[in-house]
Amino acid sequence: MTTKLTPVFCESAPAAAASYSHAMKANNLIFLSGQIPMTSDNKLVEGSIADKAEQVIQNIKDVLAASNSSLDRIIKVNIFLADIKYFAEFNSVYAKYFTTHKPARSCVAVAALPLNVDMEVEIIAAERD
Repeated sequence: MTTKLTPVFCESAPAAAASYSHAMKANNLIFLSGQIPMTSDNKLVEGSIADKAEQVIQNIKDVLAASNSSLDRIIKVNIFLADIKYFAEFNSVYAKYFTTHKPARSCVAVAALPLNVDMEVEIIAAERD
């Protein structure tokens, strides 16, 4: 059996900063590219870690919607922070969106992220039935 691969492009998400799709579908699984705190008009969000986390989650919601999915269909979250000191503030925003549905998750601090942003979040989700 061949796995069907389908690229997803989301008009309401920031344009790709390199050669990649916003997401790829493999059968009923959706693999989102890393989302950073950038608006749909390609402006980096200034302000607090909470402000940046809100934008990242909005981008994730937009790409999931374009992929026939939603936050409650997320299976795995990978969070990359430019400094581990952002952990608590990021979690305060994250917790608002995942109260009962709690996907598997990893969070690591990294040396640097593209465009010198403070965070990037990758998602694996299931498509809606």
